[in-house]
Amino acid sequence: MKKLLITGASGFLGWHLCQLAKPEWEVYSTYNSHFIEIPGIKILKVNLTDFQELKQLFNDINPAAVIHTAAHSQPNFCQIYPQESHLINVMASCNIAGLCADYSIPCVFTSTDQVFNGLTAPYHEAAPVCPINIYGEQKVMAEMGMLERYPMTAVCRMPLLFGSATPTAQSFIQPFIQTLKEEKELSLFIDEYRTPASAITAAKGLLLALQKVNGIIHLGGKERISRYDFGQLLVEVFKLPPTGIKSCRQKDVKMSAPRPADVSLDSSQAFALGYQPLSIKEELTIIAKYQ
Repeated sequence: MKKLLITGASGFLGWHLCQLAKPEWEVYSTYNSHFIEIPGIKILKVNLTDFQELKQLFNDINPAAVIHTAAHSQPNFCQIYPQESHLINVMASCNIAGLCADYSIPCVFTSTDQVFNGLTAPYHEAAPVCPINIYGEQKVMAEMGMLERYPMTAVCRMPLLFGSATPTAQSFIQPFIQTLKEEKELSLFIDEYRTPASAITAAKGLLLALQKVNGIIHLGGKERISRYDFGQLLVEVFKLPPTGIKSCRQKDVKMSAPRPADVSLDSSQAFALGYQPLSIKEELTIIAKYQ
């Protein structure tokens, strides 16, 4: 079996990706601060922002391909700690692309729908980027830097992701479910739109991109939906008390990082390659089965 290096095993998407890649690849994965063990995966503690450590990692493993998911992906964190998040989100990403170029191996990078300003959705791959928060800015810098160093890189812009919690991470639905179960109030935006996908679907998209994509691709879900309407689906599928959901607007909630209003992705290029997200309701039904 060929060796696949996945960065970010302790992250929400990284963990799901490791599970999915395991049958086809000999998987090596990295973590930094959140120790994790995944059966059947060789897990290594690596500081990806240390270039010598990164070089040694490539030297030791000699991977046939790399999928880079490790990041500081909380927009508020990046807004408050721009230097710290820049090291992993930009510098490490560009160094990984450079090493993949040296080894002439496929390189997949997870970017974000936050590279857009939210004013002219839905966005296709050629739409001009115009981020309104530091996280989005860092991902744009990483996209450009990686493609400059290694034009064969598959830059996958990811949507809002949801799914079952992992040993070290959860998606946004877990706190939502908890709040509603406790019959507490849950305020959700009626004016923020995304094209969410499950982590399993997104992971399948990344493995597809590894085989078929150079350049930028969007891996959004098939439906554009507000946070509020997503919450309503959650109530229906998980049979939660519906009384707690309240509608609110983005402008009424103070956050460190500004949020774009509508970063729905047009993922028709990926659909044409065989990327097949289910409906949100179908995805949630599958997740509910395993809760």
